[in-house]
Amino acid sequence: MPTIVVEVMPKAELLDPQGKAVTFALARMGKSFASEVRIGKRFEVTVDEVTDEVLAEVKTLADDMFSNSVIEDVVSISVLDSVGA
Repeated sequence: MPTIVVEVMPKAELLDPQGKAVTFALARMGKSFASEVRIGKRFEVTVDEVTDEVLAEVKTLADDMFSNSVIEDVVSISVLDSVGA
């Protein structure tokens, strides 16, 4: 069954305390390659089939339910095929 993946991230101009904590933890571990970590959310919606109507409904859910448009952006909506998963 296909899965629709929705990724939500905090707006770039807002503080990301979880991301800052991970960034500082990496620095304490000596992992200097990472200058910033930002942490978001990922939603996986398994559907019977992917149609334009289903994608439109998931887009509406992403905007209205999965994200808070005041502080977050929906950065991607993609379809994973379960074949080989």
